[in-house]
Amino acid sequence: MGWMRWKKVAAGSALALAGMASIPAALEACTRCVYLGPKDTVVVARSMDWVEDPGTDLYAFPRGMKRDGASGPGSLEWTSKYGSVVCSFYGVASVDGMNEKGLVANTLYLVESDYGTPDGTKPVLSIACWAQYALDHFATVAEAVEVLKKEPFAILAPTLPNGAKGHGHLSLSDPTGDSAIFEYVGGKLVIHHGRKYQVMTNSPTFDEQLALNKYWEQIGGLAMLPGTNRASDRFARASFFIHAVPQTDDTKKAVAEVFSIIRGVSVPLGISVPGQPNIASTIWRTVHDQKDRVFYFDSATSPTVFWVPLADLDLKEGAPVKKLAVAGGKTYSGNAAEKFEKAEPFKFLPGR
Repeated sequence: MGWMRWKKVAAGSALALAGMASIPAALEACTRCVYLGPKDTVVVARSMDWVEDPGTDLYAFPRGMKRDGASGPGSLEWTSKYGSVVCSFYGVASVDGMNEKGLVANTLYLVESDYGTPDGTKPVLSIACWAQYALDHFATVAEAVEVLKKEPFAILAPTLPNGAKGHGHLSLSDPTGDSAIFEYVGGKLVIHHGRKYQVMTNSPTFDEQLALNKYWEQIGGLAMLPGTNRASDRFARASFFIHAVPQTDDTKKAVAEVFSIIRGVSVPLGISVPGQPNIASTIWRTVHDQKDRVFYFDSATSPTVFWVPLADLDLKEGAPVKKLAVAGGKTYSGNAAEKFEKAEPFKFLPGR
């Protein structure tokens, strides 16, 4: 590009990065990316970066579960249409998971989130249930967008067990490769819908992340990728690599490639930045093979990866809720579907 054009783009990026310095500190800095391969090979990964171990366990939830928005009188009520496998968060929220139709939901922290103030005209939903609501209801991203764009509920964002504000944005992807990012900005729902939205991190808001990433796309090249663990740098690296890795319809190779990407943008254990608690170590990673409905889990403190084929779980209506204990350093190897044990479902964090 010409010098003046480069100077203009660089200046815009510098201003945006400078603006990030004023963002209030959060506690989580996750990354999500979607691989779109040939013959409907779709694989999505996310890292969970958090300031402490959030005590994650895996739960298998069957169809037909009665739920509510965990917000007292006026809470949204529903019955789950689809079974799912999810990652719990402090035992009070679903932050990651896949349902039996292959829809994947990932909740990541976004400190700029503003859900507005409920006015009593809509039922309410604790943000702890947001991802679960999507997994319970929808088979495709298009279906979810059609329903959620009407804002059928108001979200309440209670304080998390560690004292952090419950602020997050939601990504959905399905086996067709379709994606959507849902954010509440200034009290309004903003949706970015389309296959091109393959990457999500944290602050700033998604539209600003896209603008920052455009700068790095114009520079181009592996040698010029930003290397810090800030959200915008991870966004740029994940975006580059998800398009750079070889395309294959061999799901084992595709899963391996996606694992290499999400590990490459993870934050090493023990790494932190003074005065920036929003830059935290990666605690665990998930990879979802949406074509074959296989859920992979990779703990940062374990040398092994295990997986759960949803076909090996009983998710039909009336089946018991089951739990795979992961908190406290428990680990597995290979197919862990048979290791799930009957359990009570966790209670979602009350919205009020």
